[in-house]
Amino acid sequence: MKFSLCIGAYPEKDLIYHLEKVSEHGFAGLEYYAWWNIEDLKTVAKEQQRIGSGITATCTKSFNLVDDRKRDVYIEDLKQTIEACHTLGTKSIITQTGQVIDGLPREYQRKAMVETLKRCAPLCEQAGIVLEVEPLNGIVNHQGHFVQYSYEAADIIDQVDSPYVKLVFDVYHQQITEGHVIANATRYKDRINHYHIADNPGRNQPGTGELNYLNILQAIQNTGYEGIVGLECGYTIDTDEALLQFKREIAARLE
Repeated sequence: MKFSLCIGAYPEKDLIYHLEKVSEHGFAGLEYYAWWNIEDLKTVAKEQQRIGSGITATCTKSFNLVDDRKRDVYIEDLKQTIEACHTLGTKSIITQTGQVIDGLPREYQRKAMVETLKRCAPLCEQAGIVLEVEPLNGIVNHQGHFVQYSYEAADIIDQVDSPYVKLVFDVYHQQITEGHVIANATRYKDRINHYHIADNPGRNQPGTGELNYLNILQAIQNTGYEGIVGLECGYTIDTDEALLQFKREIAARLE
């Protein structure tokens, strides 16, 4: 199991600063979501080589999967994202599902999502990049987001049936939506490409809320998972001190 930082961990600091901190803390990489805000991708790629750490995940430019009228735009934006990933050496692309469309049957929207993802799968396979669908909670942060529950997300991934279309399992979101975090984080392990972690309430660093992250991460590790866990969280204390605390009190204690 490896850990990544997410952009924003150091407020007001730029991408290069974050990459240097990734290297300093010995993490696996950085999640930088809005790749289109990077002025010069090739310059960042060179900086990654210099620093010895890189961007491990980014996002699609479009997020709407449930509206088939926007399918062509979504796929074109995905192609642009794949090209950016080639330059940056990034192997994961995160997508959200879009908002529920009022007045349109939910099953129609599910089918539209599955069809769009099926069309995306060959593009991702050719590129060697995994497209990751992320369920989000609709109670606190993302009211109206289409996919919120683990079981529905897993079913959609099964229908797409491609090793290049999987899930991001965000422990914070799923704790709010459904609980049963360890059961779901391990039950759907074959559909999950990487994890996000933050504590609840507050979405701050592990150890500040109700989630027992030592037990959660141990359970995930016990499945044989060797991928990345992203610290997608805020920090209640100095970021460096919080990361040292996390490494000392949680990461170092995993067996």
